Amino acid sequence: MSETTTHETPDALRASAPDGSEARYAALAARFRSVFDRIAAGTVAREQDHILPFEQIGWLKDAGFTTLRVPAEHGGEPVSHEHLFRLLIELAEADSNVSHLLRSHFAFVETIALQPQAFRDTWFPRVLAGEIFGNAATERGGNALGTTATRLSKHDGGWRLNGAKYYTTGSIFADWIVVMASTDGVEGRQYAVVRADAPGVTIHDDWDGFGQPLTGTGTAIFENVAVEEANIIHRKVTSTLEPAFFQLVLLAVLAGIGRAALRDAAALVASRTRTFNTGSGGLFRDDAQIQEHVGTLAARVYAAEAIVAAAARDLDAVVDPALGLDTEAAFLRAELGVEKAHVAIPPLVLEATTALFDVTGASSTSRGKSLDRHWRNARTVATHNPAVFKARAVGDFHINGTIPTGLNSIGEATTTTPKGDAPA
Repeated sequence: MSETTTHETPDALRASAPDGSEARYAALAARFRSVFDRIAAGTVAREQDHILPFEQIGWLKDAGFTTLRVPAEHGGEPVSHEHLFRLLIELAEADSNVSHLLRSHFAFVETIALQPQAFRDTWFPRVLAGEIFGNAATERGGNALGTTATRLSKHDGGWRLNGAKYYTTGSIFADWIVVMASTDGVEGRQYAVVRADAPGVTIHDDWDGFGQPLTGTGTAIFENVAVEEANIIHRKVTSTLEPAFFQLVLLAVLAGIGRAALRDAAALVASRTRTFNTGSGGLFRDDAQIQEHVGTLAARVYAAEAIVAAAARDLDAVVDPALGLDTEAAFLRAELGVEKAHVAIPPLVLEATTALFDVTGASSTSRGKSLDRHWRNARTVATHNPAVFKARAVGDFHINGTIPTGLNSIGEATTTTPKGDAPA
């Protein structure tokens, strides 16, 4: 009996493999790993010299990475949420800044899919053409929780946008910025989609956090910026996937940072020749205690990755028409899964990025190696949405059946505890 061996190309294998299969993911990832490797090669130098990754974003656009969730009916080759988030983990291993700064882009692609046909027909071709979308939602202070000081107002029959935003991750790399604003006489908040190079738009690279320094997170100022009526989206905070999707990108970034810490820990141990008389006296790579330490680090990273994948499968389930989930059930499945992930993943990755230094000597703290960037970056990402609030919400659901509220607003505290926007 003879064996038959097939030598299919990645594209052919991807086309023939079932949706969601491991073979399909392997073929998908093969399309981008050479780009990820190129990005990884310059990560340390970019961070040390504060070089924003404009060129690297260009490589990803050229490879089609930024189009991955465009529906087939609009000319895309869509991938599942699980496969997208696994790719974001791999990209974050190469450079956590690059994966993080694409968060708003992929979130807006999801938003486009929820809009009327005319909007989809306008914006999906722009995504396919390689255009990038940034975000400007949060203000540095002064706005009450649930409101925004950035305003849309009528002017000579059109609309004008005025305000200032901070934490505008990715916008400095973007062609378009999705700006959260309020409109006189209109309930709630809206999205105004404006050109990043439009007159009146100014973007500063002034993020001063100790981690994720190259995400372009900083200040964006909008001074009397013209906005087309068709480019204003009436925001629905009850959107099933929006809060969960945004948070899961951050968790994928964390898992990727963990992978990078494991990679560097293993490489350091494998190449180290110096040792201590207090240990076995042999090479680190042969020392049972060091091997155990790296194995524990690897297990933490594996768990973080697995949790991201599980939460991403919840997002896939939410949009699966075969399940027929109603709005509340869909919101609950997406949000609850990601909130549990948000409680579990940061400690795993923070422990892993600290353990990296426990398998080496003092030489690992050299600024030239930049190994501290893993902890700094992980710690920074983990602060974006306090996990303590997530743990409370998860507990309240399991005890009392209370539906959790997705993160949709940051602002000054009110005199009473707000209930937030309940899903409808």
